[in-house]
Formats: sequence, structure tokens, C-alpha cells
Amino acid sequence: MSEIGLRERKKQRMYQVVSDIAIRLFLERGFDAVSVAEVAAAAEISKPTLFRYFPAKEDLVLYRIADHEGEAARVVAEAEGEPVDALRRHFLQGLERSDPVTGLNDDPRVLAFHGLLYGTPSLVARAHTHQERDEAALAEVLGGDLDARLAAGQIMAVRRILAMENWRRIAAGERVADVRADAVAAAERAFDRLAAGLSPGRESGATRHRT
Repeated sequence: MSEIGLRERKKQRMYQVVSDIAIRLFLERGFDAVSVAEVAAAAEISKPTLFRYFPAKEDLVLYRIADHEGEAARVVAEAEGEPVDALRRHFLQGLERSDPVTGLNDDPRVLAFHGLLYGTPSLVARAHTHQERDEAALAEVLGGDLDARLAAGQIMAVRRILAMENWRRIAAGERVADVRADAVAAAERAFDRLAAGLSPGRESGATRHRT
């Protein structure tokens, strides 16, 4: 077990190191201006080895947010009560700690990363596939039927739009302290509307789910 654990830790370190090197190069020169071969050379590994870890060039960037994939489904699966309420609490807690995934973070490194991500069409497209998997995982936890898929789509859209609005304001030069109250109010309002739209009378997957 210890040997397996050691191998897994080394593998995770490799992911982290190569991703960090790639992102640094992309930020310095632009995503399209840096080749996979250059990333491999900078990381002192072969190009085939790099592709074993990162099947697509875009994955070198998206690895940094890979931990968040499936997060909404995990929150719902582990929560008691209504899924929308659990996801509301989770998002508000993220705002409180300025979690980068909520967009409410003005660390220069976070802003640079988000600028790279949202400013590169191929990264936006690849991120969309991650979002689709998130949505599918959430729908499965909510029941897997059409109503659950519709509910999951609405929930994921709300989370994404709230985060993008926060990021847009921060990227435009506003301070986190000045945006936070509006971000919280917008999240409360959006989740209120979600809860009303996914009310028990509509028999949605989001309200039928129980742990």
C-alpha cells in the first residue's frame, strides 16, 4: 500500500509540476504561441510522456481546476435537505472564503489564470466539456430522468453566470471588498429563483432527491 501511495503521490506531483510550467509559459507568451513540445522540454520530459498525463494541450491548463469537477454532485450527494439549499450554502461559503471558482478573488495569479482561460477560445471550448460532465453528474445524483437533467442544467447555469459576473467586475478593476455584498445578494436572489422554479409542486429531480 505504501508503494502504491508513493507512486500516486509522484504521479500527482508530475501533474502539478507540468501544469504549472505550462501555465507559466502560456501566460508569458500566449497559449497558441507555445507548443506542447516546448512544454515537454521545459518540464524535462518527452512529448509522449506529457501526452500520457495530459491527452490534450488544453488539459495542461484545466488541470488547475480539475478538483472542482463533479463538485456540485458531491455537495448534493452528501447533503441533507433540498439540493438547491445545499448548493446555495456551498456557493455562499465559497464567496466568504473568496474561492477562485466563484470569481470573487483578486489575487493577481488568479486573475491572470482566468484571463488565460476565458480569453482563449480552445480553452473555453474544452472547459465546456468539463461543465457538461459536471451537469451530467449532478443530474444523475438528482435522479437521472429528464426533470433531473433540466434541473441540473439550470443549477449549473446559475453557478456559472454568478461566477462570471464576479470575475468580470474584478477583472475590470473593482476590489473584492466592494463586490462581495453584491455577489452575496445576487447569489441569494438567484438561488431563491431556482428554489421557486424547482418547487415540489413541479416534481423536479432537484426537489425529489433525498439522501
